[in-house]
Amino acid sequence: MNPIPNPNAYNLIPAYPELLLFIMISLIMVVDAFWPKASKGDDAGSGKSRALFWLSILALAMCGSLSFAMLGLPERSYAFTNMFVIDQMANLLKLGAYLAVGVSFVYSRRYMAERALLSGEFYHLSLFALLGGMIMISANNFLMLYLGLELLSLSLYAMVALNRDSVVSTEAAIKYFVLGALASGLLLYGMSMIYGASGTLEIGEIAKALANGVAKRNMVLFGLVFAVAGLAFKLGVVPFHMWIPDVYHGAPTPVTLMVGAAPKLAAFAIMVRLLVNGLSNVAADWQQMLVILAVLSLAVGNLGAIAQTNIKRMLAYSTISHMGFVLLGLSSGVVDGNRLSAATAYGSSLFYIITYTLTTLASFGMVLLLARQGFEADKLDDFKGLNARSPWFAGMMGIVMFSLAGLPPTVGFYAKLAVLEAAVSAHMAWLAVVAVVFSLIGAFYYLRIIKLMYFDEPLDKQPIVADAASHALLSINGVALLALGLLPGALMGLCVVAMGNSL
Repeated sequence: MNPIPNPNAYNLIPAYPELLLFIMISLIMVVDAFWPKASKGDDAGSGKSRALFWLSILALAMCGSLSFAMLGLPERSYAFTNMFVIDQMANLLKLGAYLAVGVSFVYSRRYMAERALLSGEFYHLSLFALLGGMIMISANNFLMLYLGLELLSLSLYAMVALNRDSVVSTEAAIKYFVLGALASGLLLYGMSMIYGASGTLEIGEIAKALANGVAKRNMVLFGLVFAVAGLAFKLGVVPFHMWIPDVYHGAPTPVTLMVGAAPKLAAFAIMVRLLVNGLSNVAADWQQMLVILAVLSLAVGNLGAIAQTNIKRMLAYSTISHMGFVLLGLSSGVVDGNRLSAATAYGSSLFYIITYTLTTLASFGMVLLLARQGFEADKLDDFKGLNARSPWFAGMMGIVMFSLAGLPPTVGFYAKLAVLEAAVSAHMAWLAVVAVVFSLIGAFYYLRIIKLMYFDEPLDKQPIVADAASHALLSINGVALLALGLLPGALMGLCVVAMGNSL
């Protein structure tokens, strides 16, 4: 019998979560297609809605069990002829993505049902976007990376336009689609140049080609500029940020939550795969690019948020500034060719992106909680006097704002501190000072929400109506931001170890 030339070509175990999710998406689509149709949309309490919701949660739970079981394996595993890789970083990010999508489903049910938007497409597209993100997280080949990117992006484009009767949503979807197509083209062009210079599509082999001097360095650097531009768009950093405020504002709030949470984890993963794993030999070049993008994002994000009166747009500019902190950690891993502190620096960025995702879930969860039929609760003034209406939810929102501002004892403080320490260790103290200055400026618009909730009279005196699941989950979400700030060691240690085993 002839030996198998490459056993990884026949090993599907690393891709079990993706395969299982695809099977469950197919099942959900069949259930949706053959269930008796409602006249328009679907009520959150109807049999069809409950079935689609619980099947989606079941799919996430099953995939989460598989990824959690593989989290303890320190070795890398490959599938599909080394095109697909699973390691601790991938498993940790996938667990975060499952959690983000599941929590988003719970927060979104009442909002979508009240606006007749709770259709099967919401669940299909969300899970397809998750599947694309999972493929991106585990991509070890340019083709696999681009496949996941397009699956994620096309699903999100359609979701932004889910409310077809809204001109604002349609306009946001068109802007997102056009700019996203441009960014995908930039990324594809950059990857094609790197492929031409190295002669391989496999990310690990590109690193070997650079190390051995086989790859044409100048052509790699030329492609690197376009690749970083495409990745920067997906992450939402300046000067490729112009889509974020319009999409966050124009999309239905549950879709904004979907766009702002799990996809950020996938974008972080491809930054690590492409730049750290594939192009570490030219780290000095791409680190300079990331430093420039980080400073611009911190400046534009924090200054732009001050002028906003819509909380979704404010949180959009907040996202831009926080992505600057993520890039700050990524640009601190290699110091003069020395990678001894790489695991700690990249681990701090991983910790930051995970905890930022948890904070994003809580912030938009509060907006969804206050919204009701005919009332979006997306203005800053809608939070006036929230403490008089509900001291508990005002406290939860206060924790969220403190965490976004990076104030102790919330997890946002520790996340920023870890990234700043990595920057100082990389001899970039000036960059840490810049980040602190812009964070102090940014604290203004977060503390403004606290002032509105506790010191202003409420404009809206309607009682806050929340289903038990959303109430409990939002409370857990808020308390988790406080608990992780007081006891961050376990998660931070896991992030550092995961990055160390994935480099």
